[in-house]
Amino acid sequence: MDTPPLPGAEALYDSVPCGLLVADADGRLLAANATACRWLRHERDALVGKLRFQDLLTMGGRIFHHTHLQPLLRIQASVAEVKLEMKDAQGKVLPTMVNMAEGPWQGRMLLHISFFIAEDRHKYEQELLLQRRRLEELATRHAQDQQDLMAARAQAEDRAQFAEQMVGVVSHDIRNPLSVIHMSTVLLERGSLDAQQRAALARVNRAVLRVRHLIGDLLDFTQARLGGGISVRASEVDLHQAVADSIAELAVAYPASTLRHERLGGGTCMADADRIIQAVGNLVSNAASHGEPGRPVTVRTESTEGGFRICVHNEGKPIPPDVLPRLFEPMVRGADAGSQGVGLGLYIVAAILRAHGGTVRAESTAEAGTSFILELPRR
Repeated sequence: MDTPPLPGAEALYDSVPCGLLVADADGRLLAANATACRWLRHERDALVGKLRFQDLLTMGGRIFHHTHLQPLLRIQASVAEVKLEMKDAQGKVLPTMVNMAEGPWQGRMLLHISFFIAEDRHKYEQELLLQRRRLEELATRHAQDQQDLMAARAQAEDRAQFAEQMVGVVSHDIRNPLSVIHMSTVLLERGSLDAQQRAALARVNRAVLRVRHLIGDLLDFTQARLGGGISVRASEVDLHQAVADSIAELAVAYPASTLRHERLGGGTCMADADRIIQAVGNLVSNAASHGEPGRPVTVRTESTEGGFRICVHNEGKPIPPDVLPRLFEPMVRGADAGSQGVGLGLYIVAAILRAHGGTVRAESTAEAGTSFILELPRR
């Protein structure tokens, strides 16, 4: 069986799947294969001897050819995979990848050019550039958003600090007229009053004491937030006795509750007794207000290996699990819900313990009840 003859060199030259051009040293076209003519939509006679290679390029391509390709060819005689935009006979822009080589041929310098249509690659590169621009825009927008957020946060912090300072100043100034009211009620009590007048005076006294307690909480809150923490004056004190005296006073304030005090071990340690009594008072107030009616509130003070522990326990409905981790934050009303306070009691308790180098935690279940445990170092 005879093998059909292979195509000749000219047929191969015309049928290869890339455009082939030959030009002289100035770029004038001397030869073009059929593929190049088809892609460029030119008849061969309209190319060969009529146009230069530069004439097939866009304006940007001509500038790049003049400033980069020609000098590079003079230096290294060839370039590969250069992206150029060519245009066909109808002016349509064709993105192409071009290889060029310059060399002597029969006494003259010729330029051999091969090119491939690269529309898919061009679309990919354009899409890549578009996405990069979008990414840069998003990054710029994100950076601006971060700056705006930081500015808004700084303004919010300034406003919050101003509000806290204002609360401290106003609370401090309110104490003076409250003291005048309290002293006036004391003087009135010494006079001759009927039962109705004494009842009204008692209500005034209770209101004054309640407002003084609220102001004290606000001042402690302001000092804890802006003053670097609540100040304490530690001295050697018998905490067993200090807590016992405090519970005796609280029993008068909460006559409907049974307050128990249990003590274990020695009670001497370095602490600010007034501040510890304040913390215990806040916890006992919560326990008496929200514990199971008719069930006792137990305060246990005990010596530990590293210091001193105070536990305030009550029975009743447990603190919700979602509130428990945030219980010692300001304005969290899990244990104070329904009280007449402003939700600062437990925050102040935690601040007092921090000032002593101690800790406070809460445990609350339906079976075991609710316990607030205060841990104090001995020194």
